[in-house]
Amino acid sequence: MKKNQREGKKSAPLLFQMLIYAAILFVSQVISGLMPASFPLPTPVIGLVLLYILLTTHVIKLEWVDSFSSALISIIGFLFVPSGISLAANLDIMKAQGIQLVLVILLATVILLVVTAYTARALTWVKERVAEHKTAARQIAQNATGGDK
Repeated sequence: MKKNQREGKKSAPLLFQMLIYAAILFVSQVISGLMPASFPLPTPVIGLVLLYILLTTHVIKLEWVDSFSSALISIIGFLFVPSGISLAANLDIMKAQGIQLVLVILLATVILLVVTAYTARALTWVKERVAEHKTAARQIAQNATGGDK
């Protein structure tokens, strides 16, 4: 938000920002309802993907959602309270299958870290190759025109 103010961009009214989030969540809920029962996808995940797509394609400008986003981030700890209460309500499941849950969580974390590392490595490799090709193309173009401009 401060960065936008330094650049001279003004944020949209907070009510408009809330309306954007509500519309995205509504569309996400509809999409989630259309998904087959064998492949359940949570509405918030669909909403995050939709918001990302809309922001990267510039359908929604960042300053249209930045203030409300900052407000949500500032209370994120409070938003996790219902999850903690739900977990405490199902404590008997944790007692019965606690070791299995911990092992699955640890295994999933390790897999996530490994996949993230290899993905980052692959993306870095692709970025370097693209840069090399651009440099080579520039050199060929300069040699073809016969000058160093």
